[in-house]
Amino acid sequence: MTVPEKYGLGPIEVTAITGSEVEMAAPLTGSGYSVSGCSGGGGVSSEGGGGVSLSCGEGPAATINDAMSLKVVEIHDTAAVLRIEPAG
Repeated sequence: MTVPEKYGLGPIEVTAITGSEVEMAAPLTGSGYSVSGCSGGGGVSSEGGGGVSLSCGEGPAATINDAMSLKVVEIHDTAAVLRIEPAG
């Protein structure tokens, strides 16, 4: 899914959906990267080529680059409902 450039990420790709987490990857378009608030033991790691991977469970929204709110609303087997909106 494509997100506004001001969020500092290129298109976000869902790479896997498990019973409790959604795994995503995205290229970085800005010079820095930060994430806070992924629930379910979520985390982020740098990948070669200027990209990041996220793993988030259902629950409170994560804040990415202090600009974007990403929330995993629901997970159903091989599908998930995500909500992306401006942070704040």
